[in-house]
Amino acid sequence: MRLSKPGILFCAFITLLNDRLGETVLLPLLPKLKTTFGISAQTLGLIGGSYALSQFALAPLIGALSDRYGRKPVITYCVIGSVVGLSLFAITIGYWDTNLLVLKGGTPLIISMLFTARIIDGASGGTAASATAILADISTPENRAKTFGLIGAAFGLGFIIGPLLGGLLTNIAFTLPGILATLFAIFNLIIIIVYLPETYTPNKNLKLRKRSLNPITQLINVFKNPLINRLAFAFFLFFMAFNGLTSFLLLYLEEIFKWVGNEPILSYEILNLNLSIAKGLLPALNLAWVGVVAIIVQGFLIGKLVKKYGETKLTMGGIGFVIAGSSLLIIGNPNNAIAMVFIGCTLLALGTGLVVPSLRAIISKKLTSSGQGAILGNLQGLQSLGSFLGYAFAGIAYKNNPSNPFIIGMLLLIFVAYLVYGGLKLQPRKPESVYNQ
Repeated sequence: MRLSKPGILFCAFITLLNDRLGETVLLPLLPKLKTTFGISAQTLGLIGGSYALSQFALAPLIGALSDRYGRKPVITYCVIGSVVGLSLFAITIGYWDTNLLVLKGGTPLIISMLFTARIIDGASGGTAASATAILADISTPENRAKTFGLIGAAFGLGFIIGPLLGGLLTNIAFTLPGILATLFAIFNLIIIIVYLPETYTPNKNLKLRKRSLNPITQLINVFKNPLINRLAFAFFLFFMAFNGLTSFLLLYLEEIFKWVGNEPILSYEILNLNLSIAKGLLPALNLAWVGVVAIIVQGFLIGKLVKKYGETKLTMGGIGFVIAGSSLLIIGNPNNAIAMVFIGCTLLALGTGLVVPSLRAIISKKLTSSGQGAILGNLQGLQSLGSFLGYAFAGIAYKNNPSNPFIIGMLLLIFVAYLVYGGLKLQPRKPESVYNQ
């Protein structure tokens, strides 16, 4: 069944949303793993980072396979892996919750199962990279930033419905967020199998050499390309900074601002009904608002903003917004927490919504369509490696001072701005595929 471009966009969007929901619906559970289950911040960081690290290790293979065999078979495999990984995570949490008194703090087997679940999901987690390659297949260089804005729209919607549903379901049973994520992954798999057509003519002459499938080798090849090396490094550091300063945000809100429990903190009247918002709902509402901002920016505004200001100005301005938002989170206190957190996270969402599609489009424009899937896979690998290091270092930094992840992230972002500025000053020449290095 051959779909129109809107149909292909829908399939890609569902896949990207699945990638986001697989994480965001579990976010409200993460602070509970520390406060209720007794997992340390360092272990939490490593569990979160294990998904990204395994994604990094397999990114070159997934990208190359999509160029050789086509997008559809690869993305199908990736979604199957999500189903398996999320199922194992839900089962492990359910068993642990049932035996919480005996297994307080976890056992080596329980912790290993959580790591295994996230590694399986990450190892097959080329969903975002494969969906991005599909978007690149059906777009022109001129509208690529606008098309890539669909990634941000999925990111935003995932942050609206994921944390809210996850927060509500966590209060009912710790296993329900994992079950919901698994069911949506199954729905995504059905959509891909039944409706998604092939969007790329496979290059079966492309040889899959061991050297080309080594993630470290592929990153070296990327950094050898003078057109994109600085920009690619900036892309990597941005995700390291962003994931570092946001990975423990919910835990930060609970422990620093005491946003936990059912104590009413906001009360108002609508249609003669007295409504109130409990402290425990504020973190989920904050993430939902982040999603709203991301959808508005990347789903509706990015195309117009690119036409008016260009990717360069949007990238630099977005970095500034993220730094400003991080500053507000640091200086906030329990008395002004609501204003500081919501404004700060608005700036974070706005900045990320500008930087990610703009910087990705800048890099993509400097390369030919040959090997596009592998190149985008390498960018996903950079994103995954940066995310892993962000998670890991944030877990260590958070233990010493909960504000440290934000401070370190801001310093990294200043360096990112320097790299982007230098990378954009390079004179363009005929783009090369990283396979031709």
